[in-house]
Amino acid sequence: MIKTATIIEVGTDENAVCLFDTVTVFIEEDNCEETYRIVTTMRAEVFDNRISCESPAGKALLGHKVGDRVLIQVNDNYSYYVLIKKIVKGKDDDSLELR
Repeated sequence: MIKTATIIEVGTDENAVCLFDTVTVFIEEDNCEETYRIVTTMRAEVFDNRISCESPAGKALLGHKVGDRVLIQVNDNYSYYVLIKKIVKGKDDDSLELR
C-alpha cells in the first residue's frame, strides 16, 4: 500500500466541494436528494453515505459549487446528472474509522 500511496490535497476553496465535506445533491433521474461525505478510500463506507474521493461520484463532485449541475460517469454505458444543493465543510478529525 505504501508503494502506491499518493498524496491527496484536501482543498481550501470555501465554496467548492473538497475532501471531508458533506454534500447534498439532487439526483435528477430519481427525483430525490441524497447526502454524501467525501472521504479517502480507506474511510469510505457506502452504507454510512461516505463515498471515496476516487469513486465516480466523489471524483465528479470535487471542486464543484452549490448550484452546479454535475455529470457522474459511472462507466461507458451509464451516467447521470446531479445538482449540488448544499455543502457543509468538513475536516479530517480522525473520527472516521479506517477500513
